Amino acid sequence: MNAAACAPHLAQARRIVIKIGSALLVDSANAALRQQWLQSVCADIADLRAHGAEVIVVSSGAISLARHRLGLTSRRLRLDEKQAMASVGQIGLAQGWSAALADHNLVAAQLLLTPDDTENRERHLNARATLQTLLDLGCVPVINENDAIATSEIRFGDNDRLGARVAQMTGADCLVLLSDIDGLYTADPRQDPSARHIPVVEQMTDDIMAMGGEPPPGYSSGGMRTKLLAARIATRAGANMVIAAGQEHHPLRRLQNGGPCTWFLAQTDAGSARKRWIGGGLQPRGSLTIDAGACRALQEGASLLPAGVTGLEGTFGRGDLVAIRDSEGIIIGRGLIGYDSDESLKLIGHRSAEMEQLLGYRGRDALIHRDDLALDHP
Repeated sequence: MNAAACAPHLAQARRIVIKIGSALLVDSANAALRQQWLQSVCADIADLRAHGAEVIVVSSGAISLARHRLGLTSRRLRLDEKQAMASVGQIGLAQGWSAALADHNLVAAQLLLTPDDTENRERHLNARATLQTLLDLGCVPVINENDAIATSEIRFGDNDRLGARVAQMTGADCLVLLSDIDGLYTADPRQDPSARHIPVVEQMTDDIMAMGGEPPPGYSSGGMRTKLLAARIATRAGANMVIAAGQEHHPLRRLQNGGPCTWFLAQTDAGSARKRWIGGGLQPRGSLTIDAGACRALQEGASLLPAGVTGLEGTFGRGDLVAIRDSEGIIIGRGLIGYDSDESLKLIGHRSAEMEQLLGYRGRDALIHRDDLALDHP
């Protein structure tokens, strides 16, 4: 059986998150919504709803809509100007979605998220409960990053990963990334004529991640790299993800009818909701570097003991999310640390039996307990 025959189908999903970028939604010539295209997308959403699926939209476009209206189209925006643009443009974006969905007897609901709303466990659960209630009431939630209060240091940076976090948060079956490209290629097809389209990705291996190229510079959004990062979050959360071209009208209908795309298959051993949340964390407060023996122990299901840790970076508190790196600096997992950074620095490299003497009190034996740990390749 070939790979394409193993691909999922959009009609099989009961809860779908659809991410739409600014370039698809906003006409660059006049900075207005592409109304006919938006109407076609809402018609597709109505069709999915009519067949029993719940739909959540993650939509960019607020800043793009406001730039033309406020006359700031000729230069790069400062952070405070982007925040101001988001405040202005978000009104038009919400109105556009609300009107287009209303034409199909659907009710739009606006929700703005910051990274902390998904990184903080309590706020994550609250946001999830709100989304669940909206879906129970028959609404179509339309989500965007809260750019008006985001900072250059702490933000999703792209709505691909925001879409993945929303899919993980809501237990979605499928994440759809509508893009200007019809999927993943072995190389950039705009630069390499021999690049081969990949219809199905069964596992997010290092070779697959390398096809995304280097991360975008600075805090730029988009690019294949961010889509692959989104795929890693979504698939380990138990959701299938698909990248499909979205420029033409009715992009979801085209996808359902077999249009070209790349499917990324959900992991069947995605683990508990808590571990999926840990594994999808975007903003670790620090990192621990571990030796080969500790790597093997973690792969076998053990907790992370201080003896196997060779280095520490960052300032963090007890219970914060930290990244775990191997000896080559590659992130292999994430976990909730049991000690703050000062205490951890005293403990690393030492046996658990020495911890009480080093700290002056008796704490837990592990820096990160296995129940608070999620590996990238379990």
